[in-house]
Amino acid sequence: MKAMILAAGRGERLRPLTDHTPKPLIDIGGQPLIGHHLSALARAGFEEVVINVAYLGEQIVDTLGDGRDWGLCIAYSRETPGELDTGGGIRQALALLGERPFALISADVFTDFDYAGLHSVDGDCVMHAVLVDNPPHHPDGDFGLVDDGLSARLVDTAPRLTYAGIGVYAPSLFARIGHKRFPLVTVMRDTLARNQATGVHHHGRWVDVGRPSALDTARALAGAATAPQ
Repeated sequence: MKAMILAAGRGERLRPLTDHTPKPLIDIGGQPLIGHHLSALARAGFEEVVINVAYLGEQIVDTLGDGRDWGLCIAYSRETPGELDTGGGIRQALALLGERPFALISADVFTDFDYAGLHSVDGDCVMHAVLVDNPPHHPDGDFGLVDDGLSARLVDTAPRLTYAGIGVYAPSLFARIGHKRFPLVTVMRDTLARNQATGVHHHGRWVDVGRPSALDTARALAGAATAPQ
């Protein structure tokens, strides 16, 4: 399975820090935020990673290179800032991702989720989303989760959990959309309506690094994880 990391965003809420540094390269515990994802993907057995870049994207390319420092092979999908949105960026990268379902990860999150579990997602599943408890800035959540004994299905009913920015998706979900610019949630809602989405509730560490306070939290967690015992 290949993985794609979404890294094309502007990081508006972290300005002025992101005026000169793209958010995926912000330092978290001695390495860039995106580096934590790359390390975790390598540990989980992934070998090929696609990263979409736009705002200050060449800084990301120059820093990560071909991925060999992480034991990975990285390919880049270059975008014009603000042109495609998340779903459109994935659609543009399909030629690099191939025809099989791929893991999708937002570079914006800091988490201890074990990406190895994504390899075991049912091959017939077209969308599998990782959910977390609702953070204070998103108290209403995104999706419900119902365990029917065979799988945990995503539903559009309460109580809701928050999408963690991590999942597995079939390329066909994006290829069938005809317009160029659209958000990922368009694909997620359409798949949910077709009753084709499954999910899992992650109870571990997860931070949406989109605000200065969250950045401080992620840095504190990273420091605690590396402190001598």
